[in-house]
Amino acid sequence: MSRIAVVGAGAWGTALAISLARRGGHQLALWSYSAELAEEMSETGVNSQFLPGYTVPAGVLVTSDLSRAVVDAEIVLCVTPSEFMRGVMVQIVPLLAPGQIVVSATKGLEQASLLRMSQVIASVTENPCGVLSGPTFAAEVAAGAPTAIVAAGTPEVAKTIQHEFSSPTLRIYTNEDVAGVELGGALKNVIALAAGVVYGLDMGYNTAAALITRGIAEITRLSVACGGRKHTLAGLSGVGDLVLTCTGSLSRNRMVGIELGRGRKLNQILAEMNGKVAEGVLSTDAALGLAARYGVEMPITEQMDAILHRGKIPKEAIHELMTRPGRNE
Repeated sequence: MSRIAVVGAGAWGTALAISLARRGGHQLALWSYSAELAEEMSETGVNSQFLPGYTVPAGVLVTSDLSRAVVDAEIVLCVTPSEFMRGVMVQIVPLLAPGQIVVSATKGLEQASLLRMSQVIASVTENPCGVLSGPTFAAEVAAGAPTAIVAAGTPEVAKTIQHEFSSPTLRIYTNEDVAGVELGGALKNVIALAAGVVYGLDMGYNTAAALITRGIAEITRLSVACGGRKHTLAGLSGVGDLVLTCTGSLSRNRMVGIELGRGRKLNQILAEMNGKVAEGVLSTDAALGLAARYGVEMPITEQMDAILHRGKIPKEAIHELMTRPGRNE
């Protein structure tokens, strides 16, 4: 029986804990930064703040004691928001033993360093690291809807994740292209914001299809420049995740974009999310930082940044995208 620690009791961390418990064969711990939330979940089995309506099985240890969750776990699965990943990892490192695998299931970039999450982890520990990404809504994984995702890392690490996490409702593919898998997951959030703006403006399906298609081209350019492989972005962690997040009603990033398209202010929208995170809001700056570093053109991301951080009117941003000089596809 493997021991797995899920670090982060947001919607996605809670859903993964439920999925792992349903599959069976593991000793599971779920860590919450909030002692109050951990106590509530231990008593009721429900994460009312982030994933109401789904029960965490009684066999899962829910705790706010990081050492209790992490010590002796074969796999430490980090599902914290990107802005907190480094801080949480610094606390985890003294608790790790050689050979424990650290897995990131966070889709984002560190703003200050422009690092991917696996790079943040590698900067503070030499333990083996892998990545879990792909088209997922937490509620559907918790409900047991058939879902396919990607485990990235060295062949040994990716195979271990595949073996330990796969179930009849969660199919996991392996991929050695960590950069491509992570950047696909992080950058699609930015395009999903823009897709939401399109829906918020009631511009129709033609506009949304154009934006999603050009969005994957934009994501692919930057991912390849950063060392990713083009075909990775045509898979689950690229096109798959992008289509889901740009079109699905459960997408937080799409929802934020819709509200921006309707004329609402970003601070008002975020204040109503009750602690939930739309990673694209933070990833936009980092994406442009990487684009500048590698000389990659990212017009959709540039316009999204102007809407988010400089008060640009969404209709004007769409107009500028449509009136750019003509070019070959």
